[in-house]
Amino acid sequence: MGGKITYFFLAAVLVLVFGVVAMEGVLLLLTGEPAAMGMGAVAFVLPVIGAWFLWHNTRFARSAHRLAREMEAEAGPATEEPRRTPGGRIDRDAADAIFAERQAETEDAPGDWRAWFRLAVAYHDARDTPRARKAMQRAITLRDSAPADV
Repeated sequence: MGGKITYFFLAAVLVLVFGVVAMEGVLLLLTGEPAAMGMGAVAFVLPVIGAWFLWHNTRFARSAHRLAREMEAEAGPATEEPRRTPGGRIDRDAADAIFAERQAETEDAPGDWRAWFRLAVAYHDARDTPRARKAMQRAITLRDSAPADV
């Protein structure tokens, strides 16, 4: 729950920053100077890009949580918890062993969104965030394109 609160707090701060940048853009446009007006126009582009980025990441996070809830409703916890060091970090050898299992499982069933979800969690545990995001996006795509259960 703390992660959600932090996310929404930072998103709200980001939206406020977008507003300030847009207001500065208006002020720059009103100066009438060509260089300032150009900077003012760019000041409107930055909030649009930022808003798209924020929306894209929010949608990704909501979809990933939806899959996690669905897996938990089907069969309990979505993944097994890897061993941790005394300091609380995930043990690298345990994460590597789980990752090998998840990778083999995904290779055996490349069309199963559940396998891709578990692989994404294994990538995350192995601290490979870019591949974790790609695997989670694949799981989301497979789940969303699957026929509805009757």
